[in-house]
Amino acid sequence: MSKRSWLKYVLPALLLTTTAFAAGSAEVKVGTGIEKYEVTGASDSFTVAPNTRIYAATKVNGVEPGTVTVIWSKDGKEVSKTELKVPRSSYRTHAYRTFRTGDSGAWTAKLVGADGSELGSANFQVQVQ
Repeated sequence: MSKRSWLKYVLPALLLTTTAFAAGSAEVKVGTGIEKYEVTGASDSFTVAPNTRIYAATKVNGVEPGTVTVIWSKDGKEVSKTELKVPRSSYRTHAYRTFRTGDSGAWTAKLVGADGSELGSANFQVQVQ
């Protein structure tokens, strides 16, 4: 085996590892508050009064500094977006949405990277009373 023949075996593995790292990931949790960068009142089902905030707390890992976006969807349809700054690869941040009368349903808070790739998501139910 020549000195360079090992590259044809190692290089593809390195490229796959680099691609996986570049994609990044995020843990997404939803709840009724944020305390010390952690979500409080975490659940997958909320019964709330009108004008109540529900927070999506994220811990982002392996992304380039820049921005990420929380996409809020109700019953599979995009309702709103919140852009968040990410100054370093490992970072905690959060967004919130105010739930009003008529917002009852199945919701998803999906975090996407600057390239549009999904980093993480949380599904939850909301009943506004």
